[in-house]
Amino acid sequence: MDENQLSKIIVDCCYRIHKKLGPGLLESVYLEILIYELNKAGLKCAKEVEVAVQYEEVKLDLGFRADLIVNDLVIVELKSVEKVQPVHKKQVTTYLKLTGLKLAMLVNFNVSLIKDGIERVVNRL
Repeated sequence: MDENQLSKIIVDCCYRIHKKLGPGLLESVYLEILIYELNKAGLKCAKEVEVAVQYEEVKLDLGFRADLIVNDLVIVELKSVEKVQPVHKKQVTTYLKLTGLKLAMLVNFNVSLIKDGIERVVNRL
């Protein structure tokens, strides 16, 4: 299964969750439920994955953590905020560069329509 196929499943799961629960819950609640839904769909989820910084020959473990990595291919960064800020997209873009992965999904559940809260962020895809 490639990144695009995974992203469709991720979007479908986010839609189902948002339809049932709506906006306004904590990010941690959406994260746990998304993991449940993705596992139900047969996908492997790694939660709070440490993202190290490699600078020349030095590897720094600085506590950066991606919310979720699905099937070792797609980063999912969840938010439950009034408005996604440019820094959130930059954060996800940096995670992609540091991990070498090609696709991330930035998902804000605190929106009226979930389609307005999902953004694909790509790195060499």
